[in-house]
Amino acid sequence: MNQKHQEDLSHIRSMMERSSRFISLSGLSGVFAGLSALIGGLYVYQLFKINGINYLDGEHILLNGNLVSELITSGLIILLFAFIFGIFFTMRKSKKYNLPIWTTATKKMLFNLAIPLAMGGIFCLALIYHKIFILVAPTTLIFYGLALINAEKYTFSDIKYLGFSQLILGCISLFFIGYGLIFWIIGFGILHILYGLIMFKKYK
Repeated sequence: MNQKHQEDLSHIRSMMERSSRFISLSGLSGVFAGLSALIGGLYVYQLFKINGINYLDGEHILLNGNLVSELITSGLIILLFAFIFGIFFTMRKSKKYNLPIWTTATKKMLFNLAIPLAMGGIFCLALIYHKIFILVAPTTLIFYGLALINAEKYTFSDIKYLGFSQLILGCISLFFIGYGLIFWIIGFGILHILYGLIMFKKYK
């Protein structure tokens, strides 16, 4: 009888979690988003070399208009690939486990995720407009970390650890101006891959 009660409670807890949290998020989304960022970051590094810039020498970098446009385009392409992978693996997981995608929890998660991301995007545009390029990478890490922490209550709680990691990394990078790309690759690339692998193994 006790075992049956425990099974019933477990089933009720599972149903409540499904209704209150977005649990279709796949760890593979993080892995492939990280790979996209890793490849994109290495491409940007090569882009600097092509333009005669040795990024790791610690000297102040002057960016011309064409290079800035290429960097922005690269960033948008990385974001697009991460978004596509996220949708693909989320839909695959929801179909495999018969989980609903567009629920109240999904809407709340996206809303809470979008607010810090939107503010961070506007702030980055202002930095680019005023040619303060050196702070763009730390800013993206900080606002992304805040977005993940803000959305944690509507999806897997583990996501907050990735959020705090991004936030701390972004704050550290503020004190190592000129090495933003390195921190960006670590945050959006390596940390995403590690987080994705852990989540995939834990929730598969």
